[in-house]
Amino acid sequence: MQNDAGEIVDMYIPRKCSWTNRVLAANDFGAVQINVADIDPTTGTKLKTSSTFAISGFIRGHSEGDEALTALAKNA
Repeated sequence: MQNDAGEIVDMYIPRKCSWTNRVLAANDFGAVQINVADIDPTTGTKLKTSSTFAISGFIRGHSEGDEALTALAKNA
């Protein structure tokens, strides 16, 4: 498919799990996408930016979603 500028672009870019890098299929109804606010390290206040994480239904089904989100948020 081409955009208005004539460049070739993909119609669909699949999301990937931020923890396992698995492709999130369209029928993965257990998958979630969570935005975590960025915090200023000196004042501790919320910034206007955020980090987005996608967690697959496989991880959530094995009760590892909290561990994955905690590790991802610490490293962000």
